[in-house]
Amino acid sequence: MKTFLTAAALIAMPMTALSAQAPMPASTYVMKAGASDLYEKTSSQLVLATTTNPKLKGFAQMMVTDHTKSTEDVKAAAMAAKVKVAPPKLDAMGAKNVAALRAAKGMARDRLYVTQQKAAHQKALALQQGYADNGTVPGLKTVAAGIVPVVQTHISELQTM
Repeated sequence: MKTFLTAAALIAMPMTALSAQAPMPASTYVMKAGASDLYEKTSSQLVLATTTNPKLKGFAQMMVTDHTKSTEDVKAAAMAAKVKVAPPKLDAMGAKNVAALRAAKGMARDRLYVTQQKAAHQKALALQQGYADNGTVPGLKTVAAGIVPVVQTHISELQTM
């Protein structure tokens, strides 16, 4: 019994630690969400211009459409809450990933895109779910919660590629 309780305490500890963290400031969430969406759109536009894979082309088009919408939704909620909104810019990882995609050609670009998308969507899911759960601005929390299932759909699609 003692072993079971110790194991249960260790399993529960990371979740407790996560919920004990200070909430992300709204301006940081908006900046990170914008950077994430910009990477998704930019990388997807690069692949759309060159891929011959119809499934990948459909996925990339979905990325442009869905991430354009999420940028608009976050921006509208931020403005309604009087949170400053700067134009989105790529973070260091996004810039590095876009540069790598530009350097890759053909099937290598397609494979790299899928690999990058898998990692980027896990990061996006953590950002959106984290703000939905622990954010401080109700309108942004609602938008983040609405983005979560969209990102989950993208992750599911990526698992088939």
